[in-house]
Amino acid sequence: MDRRRFLTGAGLFLAAGGLPLGRAQGRAPKGVNGGGFYRFRVGGIQAVVLSDGQSPPGPLLPNWGANPELQEAFRRTLVEHFLDPEATRNNFNPVLLDLGEARLLVDTGRGAGSGGRLLAHLELAGYLPEDITHVFLTHGHPDHIGGLVDGEGRPVFAKAEHLMGRVDLEFWLQNPSPAVQRALVPLKERIRPVEDGEEILPGVRAVASFGHTPGHMSLEAISEGKRLFIFGDAAGHYLLSLRFPQAYLAFDMDKAQVVRTRARLFQKVSEERSLITAYHFPWPAVGYIRREGEGYAFVPAFFEF
Repeated sequence: MDRRRFLTGAGLFLAAGGLPLGRAQGRAPKGVNGGGFYRFRVGGIQAVVLSDGQSPPGPLLPNWGANPELQEAFRRTLVEHFLDPEATRNNFNPVLLDLGEARLLVDTGRGAGSGGRLLAHLELAGYLPEDITHVFLTHGHPDHIGGLVDGEGRPVFAKAEHLMGRVDLEFWLQNPSPAVQRALVPLKERIRPVEDGEEILPGVRAVASFGHTPGHMSLEAISEGKRLFIFGDAAGHYLLSLRFPQAYLAFDMDKAQVVRTRARLFQKVSEERSLITAYHFPWPAVGYIRREGEGYAFVPAFFEF
């Protein structure tokens, strides 16, 4: 068959076989890469990471690695891992745990008025705000509490019980930032304080992870022998905080304490081979933490469609 006859036949095949020529050339995609949500199971629990979007590219240092004596080592490590220290994006990854009778949202993102995409991706994943029965706040920073209220100051998750670690809740109510004044203070009567080790739903307990903020709380979910550890911001940066055990972030409020907290939690989840997710890790932010030399490394879980 000569080239002209082959090309003509190929075109007729595309048109006749249910693939119109226009469609074969592709259409403009809608939405974001991956749809903005990622489902996976933890035993009998359906977990969903919900992207609240990304920040624009910007300098990574010193915010995400603030130790003055380690700046050059941080920079070399970033370059070795194909990251531009001057143009790195930040991810925001709330998590939904669907236990059937209860649906727990962990953190609420930045809020739609600040570019947050949580509500859009929650709907794409098959949920509406009124489906959420519990909201757990790991701490009081703006990118975690910003989605609590809408532009009129009304609660977004109006049917949900709201929970937050007692120490962090008390700190932020006594030392309110503008974001706390806008989102947390109006709901303070709705928020139930939680203690370290408290089971907030069957198989889901709060774990103290102080340091990033005075009372930062993580969550651990255990179902049918499977584990998921939800770090919030306690894990820091997915590369620098793991590779350098002494590393801290510019916005870690108690730098000595957060280093001890990360050492304890990294050891725990690596020894238990627990699945983990962390708020600012690369999308979809699901994987494992493995011991590597004097530090640790993040190993992404195999992506399942």
